[in-house]
Amino acid sequence: MHMLRTLLLLTLGCFCANALADRQQDPELGKLLQQALTAGQCFEDKYDQQVWLAAMEPQLKRILQDQAERAEILYHVHCEAKRLQLPPGLIMSVIDVESRFDRWAVSYAGAVGLMQVMPFWPRELGMSNEELVRIPQNIRMGCTILKFYLDREKGDYTRALARYNGSVGRRNYSDLVLTRLANRWQYR
Repeated sequence: MHMLRTLLLLTLGCFCANALADRQQDPELGKLLQQALTAGQCFEDKYDQQVWLAAMEPQLKRILQDQAERAEILYHVHCEAKRLQLPPGLIMSVIDVESRFDRWAVSYAGAVGLMQVMPFWPRELGMSNEELVRIPQNIRMGCTILKFYLDREKGDYTRALARYNGSVGRRNYSDLVLTRLANRWQYR
């Protein structure tokens, strides 16, 4: 099954170059992604991490049955939220809307994984497309992209989320993510 999924991901990555989100191919963003992927491991306050896990794990358990995968997702979301100074609930909301926490998800546009990262990024960064389904890499790349757009839009969630999704000028996606944030993934 794993081999079939990997083959599907590699194939889809080749056919989806014309997707709307490919407008994300900003050289500055590419440099940030390269830096993010070479950044060191996350060293966190264990108490803070335990509070996060206790708050979010029951909610995620309703969606994702695999305990090890839940723990890995929550760890990396918390780590990237700290590293990039992003609200962890916002990251959870993006993942919920983008993939419903399915790391094998592939969109009609060819975006892959939890945070639906476009497959041109691995090629640009000298990685394999298979890395897009790996939880740490996908979350790190997705969070770096989200932070880039939040900075570019001076903290405006609606505009940054529209850029993240490739839907600039439309509010459907942004409104959906922000509703999930308010109703399901609010943290602190």
